[in-house]
Amino acid sequence: MCINLTPLIASFSFIFLAELGDKTQLCTLMLSSRFSAPSVFLGAMAAFFLVDGVSALLGGEILSLLPSNIISLIAGIIFIVFGLISLVRRRSVEETSLFDIKVSFFRAFSLTALMELGDKTQIASILLAAQFGDPVMVLAGVMLAFSLLTGISVVLGYKVLRLLPRKYLNVAVSLAFIIVGLLILLGQM
Repeated sequence: MCINLTPLIASFSFIFLAELGDKTQLCTLMLSSRFSAPSVFLGAMAAFFLVDGVSALLGGEILSLLPSNIISLIAGIIFIVFGLISLVRRRSVEETSLFDIKVSFFRAFSLTALMELGDKTQIASILLAAQFGDPVMVLAGVMLAFSLLTGISVVLGYKVLRLLPRKYLNVAVSLAFIIVGLLILLGQM
């Protein structure tokens, strides 16, 4: 029995290169600098699986039902709102409760899902699954790429960004969210 790894390798390579430095990586980097790294990672991965995974498995029907301009508008507004809330809200890193873990999972999930709807990687997942006729192997490649990239950004956010003074990190992360939100609204991301 011979397993064809071409769909897995092709989808992994394409998604890894397409997503490298993308807004979802920036989002998980920023979120993990403020919240629980495991919950940010799991929230983002659940969103990737839902959006890109289901797209690979079910094909283009999902994409055709979602108006991309409305999704971009919602995503942009949510980024700006999260940025403004982060600017106003002051908390220390040590104050982590079960509620905060759930909130960080939901933030990572919702932001990632909104950013991925209609994104190039969602379309690529659909096209790769159609091209290779093996949605399961394409899904495996897509999820491996997202796991690696999300893991890197979460570790960087959690370990590196937390070394910065908290006051400056809060302002920088908040402004980054607002800028990304504005860029999404302007159609630049």
